[in-house]
Amino acid sequence: MGFAVSSYLSLHDAQPSKLLRSPAAVVRAELRLRELAAGRWRRMILHREASPLSRGEAERQLLAGSEFSVYDFDDALQWDFGAGGLLRRLAPKAGKTCVAVNNADRVIAGNSVLADWASRRHRDVMVIPSCVAPEEYVPKPAYALHDPPRLGWIGSPGNEPYLAQIGEAIREIHRRTGARLTLIGAPRPTLGGMERIIDRVEWTPEREKSALAGLDIGIMPVPDTPYGRGKCGYKLLQYGAAGLPAVASPVGVNAEMLSLFGMPAARSTADWTDAILGLLESATKDRERLGRRAREITRQRYSYEAWQPHWEAALELGSVPG
Repeated sequence: MGFAVSSYLSLHDAQPSKLLRSPAAVVRAELRLRELAAGRWRRMILHREASPLSRGEAERQLLAGSEFSVYDFDDALQWDFGAGGLLRRLAPKAGKTCVAVNNADRVIAGNSVLADWASRRHRDVMVIPSCVAPEEYVPKPAYALHDPPRLGWIGSPGNEPYLAQIGEAIREIHRRTGARLTLIGAPRPTLGGMERIIDRVEWTPEREKSALAGLDIGIMPVPDTPYGRGKCGYKLLQYGAAGLPAVASPVGVNAEMLSLFGMPAARSTADWTDAILGLLESATKDRERLGRRAREITRQRYSYEAWQPHWEAALELGSVPG
């Protein structure tokens, strides 16, 4: 058989609440998944998981049932044991990730931390970093600060608790400068007392590509845990694609990206306060220099265009008859 491209529900995330609101779509997605698993595909690439409801059998059937299969993961799914609601506990990502690695012919990991873990279970592991398409992001047009300054974060509700870890620093920056924090993600408040200085923008594919250009400083706090160290720096790449100066935790690949971009790293509350204030107080031309450098490095080193030959080699597309 030839090729088929399929996404489970084409949602930004598969939270149980979203699945429960779309029962008919979930049934259709599960039926489609079974049709795909019943086929004999020449090439199969599975990204992250086949279904949020699977406990590994769908992943096994898709990968083991294809002539050549590749499993691609860009997050520390192997350490996601399902903390949270009932659905996540019943179908944790950790177990199905192990199943997928064991049944794929090749594994693509998004960074060296993930690759080291996968290499203990599989002999054929390649590292291809998370990529973005910089040309799809609206570049930041000007670097003079807004009044009040706009800090920004983009992500899913599951990662919002990371922001609470730097809440003291954000409140101090607000006290000194009046800066507010824009969250591009879920519209529902989750951060308690911090919400009074937060402006929420609901995520859409269009806003993901355009809203970052209207911010002054991007932030990406990440806990220094095995799960945090397995992350692939995607928010930093999004900030870079938009030419947005940023501050991030130097955890995992973030440390390398921050060094390449020339942007400040922060660990403690004092670090976060000083780093963000430093960018806000710097000259407009210096923030512009940082943003433009990050956009160019993102294009050169982390774009889909830059890594396309590696993807083609990983999927052995040259050996597939037309």
